Amino acid sequence: MWLPFCAAPGQTTSFTDAMFTATTSVCVTGLVTVTTATHWSILGKIVILLLIQTGGIGLIALASVIFIGLHRKISMRNRRMIQESYNLDQMSGLVHLVKRVVLCVFTAEGIGAVCYAFCFVPQFGWGKGLAQSVFTAVSAFCNAGIDILGENSLAPYVENPLVNLTTMGLVIAAGLGFTVWWDVADKIRKVFQKKMPVHRMYKTLRLHSKIVIVTTAVLILGGTVLILLFEYENPDTIGNLSFGKKLMASSFQSVTTRTAGFLTIDQSAFTNASVMLCLFLMLVGGSPMGTAGGIKTTTVAVLALSIAANLRGKKDVEVCSRKIRSSYIRSAVVVAGMAIGVLFTSVLLLAAVMPEADFTDILYELTSAVGTVGLSRGLTSELNLPGKWIVMTVMYLGRIGPLTLGTAVVARAQRRPEKVQLAEENIMIG
Repeated sequence: MWLPFCAAPGQTTSFTDAMFTATTSVCVTGLVTVTTATHWSILGKIVILLLIQTGGIGLIALASVIFIGLHRKISMRNRRMIQESYNLDQMSGLVHLVKRVVLCVFTAEGIGAVCYAFCFVPQFGWGKGLAQSVFTAVSAFCNAGIDILGENSLAPYVENPLVNLTTMGLVIAAGLGFTVWWDVADKIRKVFQKKMPVHRMYKTLRLHSKIVIVTTAVLILGGTVLILLFEYENPDTIGNLSFGKKLMASSFQSVTTRTAGFLTIDQSAFTNASVMLCLFLMLVGGSPMGTAGGIKTTTVAVLALSIAANLRGKKDVEVCSRKIRSSYIRSAVVVAGMAIGVLFTSVLLLAAVMPEADFTDILYELTSAVGTVGLSRGLTSELNLPGKWIVMTVMYLGRIGPLTLGTAVVARAQRRPEKVQLAEENIMIG
């Protein structure tokens, strides 16, 4: 990205901006310090696209595909890395799983590109239209939020149902996670084969799939309704649109905050209530084993269920007639705690190096970076040199996952033998 031929004629790229662009592409975040459509040459845009695709599929899965293509065996160590990368319980069938992931990614992106082409080809012509379609489809499915349409992202298409629905479809599909896809597809196949009645589809889904689907639906529908209410009369956002288009724009905003990063509404024009809601949605993000970031829907669901169980005086956390393991609850606490810790620290640092910046803009920017979302209230282009490196670091930490950070920190505290029992002592809570 730093090489001169990656920039458009007349444009120069500093090392920091090149590093920032590479980081936001690989981390599929979408925050950019320069306008992607005009600053980069065709080669530069191709590099960005490849980085987005690499970040979306995952470096571990991509390396595995290369090994498979070269007919090389995947070592036990690499198998363990794949298992941890996709949060799986066992290592059997990992090669087949990686193949399925790659096939699903390219299939979904292909369908998205075809849908976008019906809008972009008539507008830009065959060459540029197809390029726009492919780039946008890859970016949407990988939840990158980077586009080559211009400075205003998808704002010119706020009233276009095809662009809105295609983008939302790609984002939601990628955010659910591949394991949920396969679980639902398996149940649908059994229904068509008449091995299962339709009314038993949901009951026979895995607990993970049930939690993901229900939590995702609640967040999307709840976000849509609240944004519609908060912004209904706001002329700077959706106030001047018809009711149907207000509903579509509200739905898009609710979906895009789940780490997609595209926008059809000016983020700086939102009411304070909408800003708070978007901060929460960005921090939550998508679901495990997908391309989305954030602390994940399952983390929020497990924490909420744990709080509810404790308030009711229950010893176990139960849902759908199943008990959630205590190890999952501890993992959820680590994930949420590390994410909040990274967010608090980064906000403090960015506020210190940019004292003139609005605090809401700083909080929005860094929540977007932690959740690898890519939405901004205009602060990204105004970041100074220390600010850019702070945001880059947060994007990286947000992509590798708070759980990875938490595990690395907690591992040092686990050297004490398990058989050693320390004496208990009472403390006051609350």
